[in-house]
Amino acid sequence: MAPDTLHLEDDRVAALHRLGVLDTPPEDRFDRVVRLARQLFGVSTAIVSLVDRQVVVHKAMAGFDEPVVPREDSFCGTTVLEDRMLVVPDAAEDERFRDKPFVVGEGGLRFYAGQPLVAPGGYRVGTLCIADQRPRQFDADSAALLRDLAAWVEKELVIDSELERAAQVQAGLLPRSAPVVPGYEVAGACLPSRAVGGDFYDWSATDGGVVLSLVDVMGKGAGAGIMAASIRAVLRGSAHGADVAQSLLYAGAILHSDLSGAGVFATAFHAALDAASGDVRYADAGHGLTVVVRADGTDERLPATGLPLGVLDEEAREQRTVHLGPGDLLVTFSDGLLDLVDGTLAGVRPVVEAVRGVGSADAAVDAVLRLAAGAAERPDDITVVAVRRAG
Repeated sequence: MAPDTLHLEDDRVAALHRLGVLDTPPEDRFDRVVRLARQLFGVSTAIVSLVDRQVVVHKAMAGFDEPVVPREDSFCGTTVLEDRMLVVPDAAEDERFRDKPFVVGEGGLRFYAGQPLVAPGGYRVGTLCIADQRPRQFDADSAALLRDLAAWVEKELVIDSELERAAQVQAGLLPRSAPVVPGYEVAGACLPSRAVGGDFYDWSATDGGVVLSLVDVMGKGAGAGIMAASIRAVLRGSAHGADVAQSLLYAGAILHSDLSGAGVFATAFHAALDAASGDVRYADAGHGLTVVVRADGTDERLPATGLPLGVLDEEAREQRTVHLGPGDLLVTFSDGLLDLVDGTLAGVRPVVEAVRGVGSADAAVDAVLRLAAGAAERPDDITVVAVRRAG
C-alpha cells in the first residue's frame, strides 16, 4: 500500500477497535439481523462481518460456521475498500474472485452482496453481506433493503460505543476515595448489570462526620443512568446538610415531574453520621435495604420512612436516628442483591450473614460482592455502602 493508504487503514482499524465489539460474546440483536436477511433474500448465508487488519471477524452469521477467517479469504475484505455496495452476481465469472478458496470447489459461494458498515467518523469497519451457492441478479429494491438492514446494524454498533463512553462518565461520578472520618471506616462499590446502570452511591465529608447516599432508579441502561445522575446532582446541590429528610424532600420536589413523566421511580437511602455521638440520622425513600449488624452479633433492618422518589410529590419526609456503637456496622445495598436469591426480603439474610464479624468496612463490601460473584447471572445492578465504627 502507498503511505497515504496505510495511514487511512490505520485510522479505519482504530475506528473499528474503538467500537469495542470485536471480542464480545454473540448477541441476539445482531443475530436477529442475519436471520432476517437470510429469510428476506432467500439465501444460504448472511453475515455481519468486522474487518480487522489481517482477519475478518464474523460478529453474527447464519448459514456459516467460521467465526474468524483470513481477510484475503473473504469477500468482506474487498467490500470495506469500496464506498458503495459490492454485488457479485457470479463469482466464478468475476476475475477478482474466481480463484479464491471460498469460490472454487463444491459448495463454493457464487453470489455475494455486501453493504459496508460505517462507524463514527465515516470509516468503513465491516459489512452486512448475503451470499449463496447459486448465481443470481440483485435488483434495486433488494439493494435498498440490504442498505436498510445495514443501517440497523450501524445503529447497534454506535449504541455500544456510546454506552461505553456513558459508562466511563458514570464511573467517573462515583467517589474516588473514602472520606476520612476519625474513628470510622466508609467503603462502597457499584456493579452495573449493563454498561450503564441506575444505581449510584455518594458521600461527602462534613465538619462532624459524613453524609452518604445510595439511590436505585427503577430499570437499567442509559435511561436509568441519566436519572441516577440527575438525582445525584440534586442531592449534592442540597443545602440542607445533616437534615437528610429535608434533602430528600427537596430532591423529590425538584425531580418529581421528570421521574413521573418518564414513568420511573427511585428508592433512596440518605443519611448523615455524627462521628462524635455515633448517631446516624437517615431518611429512606422506599428503600428499606439497610441493616445494622452489632458488635454483639445482633442485627436490625432499618425500614423505609416514606415512598420512593417520583411516586408522589410529598409534603414531608420522616427522619429517624440509629446509633452505631464501637464495632457496629451499617450496610445499605440495592435490590439487585435480592434478585440473586428470590427477589424478596429473604435475600437480606444472606447479606447479614456475609458481613457478620468482618473487621472493616472494606471487608464488608468485599463480602457482599462475593455474593454477587457467586451468582450464575446478575439481572440487576448491585451497589453497596458500608460504615463501621472502630471497636
